[in-house]
Amino acid sequence: MLETIRGKRMMFVGDSLNRGQFTSLVCLIHKVIPDNAKSLHKVDSFTIFTAKDYNATIEFYWAPFLLESNADSPGKHRVPDRIVRKDSIDTHGQHWKGVDIMVFNTYIWWMTGRTFKILNGTFDDNIKYIADVPTEDAYRMAMQNLLRWIKGNMDPKRNRVFFTSMSPSHAWSKEWGGDPNGNCYNETKMIDDPNYWGSDSRKSIMQVISEEFGKSKVPITFLNITQLSMPRKDAHTSIYKERWGPLSPEERANPVSYADCIHWCVPGIQDVWNELLFAKLFYP
Repeated sequence: MLETIRGKRMMFVGDSLNRGQFTSLVCLIHKVIPDNAKSLHKVDSFTIFTAKDYNATIEFYWAPFLLESNADSPGKHRVPDRIVRKDSIDTHGQHWKGVDIMVFNTYIWWMTGRTFKILNGTFDDNIKYIADVPTEDAYRMAMQNLLRWIKGNMDPKRNRVFFTSMSPSHAWSKEWGGDPNGNCYNETKMIDDPNYWGSDSRKSIMQVISEEFGKSKVPITFLNITQLSMPRKDAHTSIYKERWGPLSPEERANPVSYADCIHWCVPGIQDVWNELLFAKLFYP
């Protein structure tokens, strides 16, 4: 992997699930690098791992919607009413130029209901024009923006572009025949049903991706991690995640409310995503 990225910049762009994949990849490779030949530091929306002897970086850039939004602060992004600015890919995209290998994702932050708020204009406007549009239409606009940026900034002869599909979550154990009031907490086995599909993973969003990516003139490698992750109700961080700090004893005692059934343990399932990423990178 390190030889593959020698002399290159590799960047993960998206939300905390993409950050988890970035973390997994750094964990997988950093032990073969001497301490004095590697570094990890954060600057604004960037987290950058440097392999000095390889003149290579693996980076993460926080942009949960890819477009400009009111949740773009890497440290203070818990906003009750999510708003994305229409056709604003260049706000963040200006920071991705010159990268050799891009790995994008965006999904879970869009899932606030059947509609989503889209801002026409800028966040600095005194009077803001905000439209409630169907979530699939809002997501389609984001994908069209992403494809426009890729076409204008990535050279198929020199660059590789990946897009990671939606990561399933397991917030309701009743969906796999478990406790009607439970979630992923204390789950230690995979889901047996090969046809299981959780309600958190919208097939209509997969359809939007399929339709829009099918129009792209620039090759994009689709990392379909959805189905392979779907059975893994046992692999989430549950009550052992630090949510902006460790859970209190009272919160740990209430896993129905506080278990994290979105993010994944490392080591774990995201290491498999990176095995898939490496296979597609090394054997395109």
